Amino acid sequence: MDNYFNYFTEIEEHFQRRRGSILLLSTLDWALIETWKDAGIPLEAVLRGIDSSFDRYDQRPSKSKKVNSLAYCAQEVLAAAEDMKEAAVGLAAEPEPDTGFEGAKIADFLGRCASELAVVKLPSKPGISPEAVAHDVGASLQSIASEVKTKAAPSRLEDLERRLSVLEEKLFAVLLAAVPDDEVVAVRAQADRELAPYRGKMSVAQIEQLQKQYLHKELLEKYKLPRLSLFYM
Repeated sequence: MDNYFNYFTEIEEHFQRRRGSILLLSTLDWALIETWKDAGIPLEAVLRGIDSSFDRYDQRPSKSKKVNSLAYCAQEVLAAAEDMKEAAVGLAAEPEPDTGFEGAKIADFLGRCASELAVVKLPSKPGISPEAVAHDVGASLQSIASEVKTKAAPSRLEDLERRLSVLEEKLFAVLLAAVPDDEVVAVRAQADRELAPYRGKMSVAQIEQLQKQYLHKELLEKYKLPRLSLFYM
């Protein structure tokens, strides 16, 4: 698995280098990176896809518009991932590289997330209490932190990441149930507007996943909920 520290930052910096100027990534861009991460697309495939996209762009006779979103590279990223998968068929699995993660650092990160969850203010509906779920999730994080604190390096970061993903999905689900419908509609409409120029480059399944990630990210950020992923350490 790619180094957890590198995935997001490497993609952002590589995109900015190829574009030739600093452009802050949008919510759509970050959501797209998350869909690639969740799909297990290797960092190398994403970087190759970005290069291929800009190589094609550089060959165009007219460049009246700048590339302003990672979504422009979506097709080439998936193509690069498929090429790498085919090339790897039949090869022996290599040992997982050292990720540089220490148990104490992970425990500190989980403790900070738990502290943030203890003081959040969230909307509620009759029978639906996101704050109660947030406190339960915080307690789970403290428990996990105790497990990993004394370890030099947790042996299976993927397993830990899955546990955190389950907790975040649980928190997001109850938040989504409590948030007013018009707020959700507004976020989805914004996602549709940002996606509109790139729909022809993505499959229906990709678009649906990206819309979900966009909504997920926007609501968690609005209500100041910590991201429960080692990518955000």
